[in-house]
Amino acid sequence: MDGNLSRDTPQHTDDAPVPTRTLDRQILALAVPALGALVAEPLFVLVDSAVVGHLGTAQLAALSVASTLLTTLVGLCVFLAYATTAAVARRIGAGHRREALQSGVDGLWLALGLGIALGALLALVAPWAAHTLGAADDVAHYAAVYLRWSACGLPGMLVVLASTGVLRGLQDTRTPLWVASGGAVVNAGLNVALVYGAGLGIAGSGIGTAITQLTMAAVLCTVVVRGARRERASLVPHAGGIWANARDGVPLFVRTLSLRAAILLTVFVATALGEVALAGYQVVNSVWGFAAFALDALAIAAQALVGHRLGAGDVATTRRVLRRTLQWGVGAGALLGVLIAAGGWWFALLFTQDHDVRVAVAVGMAVCGLLMPMAGWVFVLDGVLIGAGDGRYLAWVGVLTFVVYVPVALAVRAWAPDGAAGLAWLWLAFAGVFMAARALTTGWRARGTDWMRTGA
Repeated sequence: MDGNLSRDTPQHTDDAPVPTRTLDRQILALAVPALGALVAEPLFVLVDSAVVGHLGTAQLAALSVASTLLTTLVGLCVFLAYATTAAVARRIGAGHRREALQSGVDGLWLALGLGIALGALLALVAPWAAHTLGAADDVAHYAAVYLRWSACGLPGMLVVLASTGVLRGLQDTRTPLWVASGGAVVNAGLNVALVYGAGLGIAGSGIGTAITQLTMAAVLCTVVVRGARRERASLVPHAGGIWANARDGVPLFVRTLSLRAAILLTVFVATALGEVALAGYQVVNSVWGFAAFALDALAIAAQALVGHRLGAGDVATTRRVLRRTLQWGVGAGALLGVLIAAGGWWFALLFTQDHDVRVAVAVGMAVCGLLMPMAGWVFVLDGVLIGAGDGRYLAWVGVLTFVVYVPVALAVRAWAPDGAAGLAWLWLAFAGVFMAARALTTGWRARGTDWMRTGA
C-alpha cells in the first residue's frame, strides 16, 4: 500500500538532488496506473448503456438523464480525493506516518457521511430531478427508478474517492487501478445477471452498479484500515479531523464547481449553434475528455510528489518536480494534439455518416489539437497547486476565469455562425480563452513562492 515510501523519509534532501531519470520513473510509476484507473471509471456508464440499451429507447434515454445527474454529483465531490491526497502526502513527506493515516481515516468518515446524506437526498428528489432535465413522463419514470437504486451506491462511490486519495498520498496508484478494473468486470456481470437474468430491467442496472461501488469501497477501505492499524492510528471518527478535511475540501469544491459551470455554459452555447454544431460538439468533447484522462494522470502524479516533497521541506526538489511534470504535461499535450488534429476526419467517420457533422468534427478537433499543449500545462499546474494545498487560490481564480469566460461564450452564442464555423469558434473560446485564463493564473502563482508552504 505504501508504494516506494520508507518509514525513515528524510526531512531535507536539497543536498542530494534526485536524478532526472529517477524523477521520470517516479512520475510514470504514479501516472500510468492512475491513467488506467481513470479510464476504467467511464466503463461503468458504457457497460450500463450497452446493457440497458437493449431494453428500449425510453430506458436508454432515462439512463442518459440519470447518469448525467450522477456523474455531475460525483464529479463535484472529487475534492474528497484531491484534498486527501495533498494532506496525506504532506504528512508522509514530513515523516508523520501515523498522522497521515489518521487524516486519511477521517477523510473516509467524511466521505461516508456525505455519501449517505447525498444518497438519501437523491432518492427523495429523483422524480423531480428527472423532470427538471426535461425528461418525458416515461423516461422520467425509468430515470427515477435507476437513480433511486444507484443512490444506494453513492456512499460507496464517495468512499472510493476518499480512499483513492489516501492511497495516492501514499504514492500507491496501483491498488486503485486493480480495484477499478475489477469493479468494471464485476459491474458488467452483475448488470447482465440482474437486468436480464433476474428480469429486473433498468432497476437491475442501478442495483448492480450500487453493489459494485459498495464492494470497491469495502476493498479500498480494507487496504487503508490495515495501514492505519499498522501505524496505530485510530479508526474512530474524530470531529476535529473530519472538520479539517471538510475545511480543506471547500475551496476545491468551489474550484470544481467553476469548472463544471464553464462546461455547462459551453453546452448551452453549443445547443444554440444548431444540430450540426451540437452533434459535432458531442463527438469532439468525447475525444477531449479521453485526452484529458492522460493529462489528469500526470496531474495526479504531481499532486502526490509535490505534497510529499513540501512535507519533507525540500523546496529544491519541489521546483524540479514542477519543471519536470510541466515538461511531461506539455509534451503529452503536444503528442495528443497531433493525434487529435491529424485524426479528426477519421474519428468523424467512426461517429457519424452525416457529411456536415463530419466537417464540424474535423474542424473542432483541429482547434482542440492545436490547443492541447496548453491544456497539458494547465492540468499539471492544477495538480501541483492542489498537491501543495493551495486550494484557496485555485478557488478564487476558478471563479475569476469563469467570469472571464462568460462574456466570451455568450458572444459566440450571439454572433458565431451555425455549423462547423460556429463549433470552431466555440472551441476557441473554451480550449483557447478559458484555458489560457487558467494557464496565466496558475502559471503566475507557480512562479512565486507563496504556494510553497513546507512541513506538515
